Amino acid sequence: MTIDAHQHFWHYIAKDYAWIDDSMRVIQRDFLPADLEPILQKNGFDGCVLVQVNQTEQENLDFLKFAELYSFIKGVVGWVDLKAENLWERLSYFKQFDKLKGFRHIVQGEPVGFMQQESFIKGIKKLVDFDYTYDILIYPKQLRDALHLVRQCPDNKFVIDHIAKPDIKNKEVNKWSNYMKEIARHKNVFCKISGMVTEADWYKWKKEDFYIYLDIVLEFFGTDRIMYGSDWPVCLVAGAYEEQLSIVQSYFDKLNKTEKDKLFGGNATHFYSL
Repeated sequence: MTIDAHQHFWHYIAKDYAWIDDSMRVIQRDFLPADLEPILQKNGFDGCVLVQVNQTEQENLDFLKFAELYSFIKGVVGWVDLKAENLWERLSYFKQFDKLKGFRHIVQGEPVGFMQQESFIKGIKKLVDFDYTYDILIYPKQLRDALHLVRQCPDNKFVIDHIAKPDIKNKEVNKWSNYMKEIARHKNVFCKISGMVTEADWYKWKKEDFYIYLDIVLEFFGTDRIMYGSDWPVCLVAGAYEEQLSIVQSYFDKLNKTEKDKLFGGNATHFYSL
């Protein structure tokens, strides 16, 4: 299968999506499965992984209902309170849903040090018993915490969202690169080639702006632990679906067919057990 490993849906209500400010006006509206399905088909994708937006269990149920109704949604990454005392009970409840593959927390919105908390790490470790994955959503300032987390949790299946959001706009590389190298030493950590255009200059980026970051990710993670994701519809603030896809297609054109098949679906299928 060819898989877009990272996208979102929402019914837009301003108070629930305060992070979508007026600079992102283009996405201040509903985005639903019927909007994405023809885009995926046009661009040759068989399916996608639907990733959480809001930190509520109700959203999990809403997304799983979408996945029931639309077969192109191959998996869902939801949210659960990983620090909750009743976490085991909640994970046991969600195990009834075959398309729920893992969880994510909006750590980028938390203070530095959040992922080093003992209660958070304890919760992450519980995911292993249910074969759930965990998406790491962070800014570069939290990479040290991410490294600590993966060192503590060798049995978890991790994927770093959006190549950890380096400051592409200002061409900052070194500190981000150093931490990514250390994190990539842990073979249970994958990396999503996603969300890059929103970290660049939204109005002036060119494909070549991203190549140094892709050089580094490819070198450190190799072709077996990277996966493509569009971050649609968030990507629309900086470019159309086809524009962000073209960056990845152009750069990875040098790979052979087997390697491309892994990037555009095989690795996501393996990681999320789609």
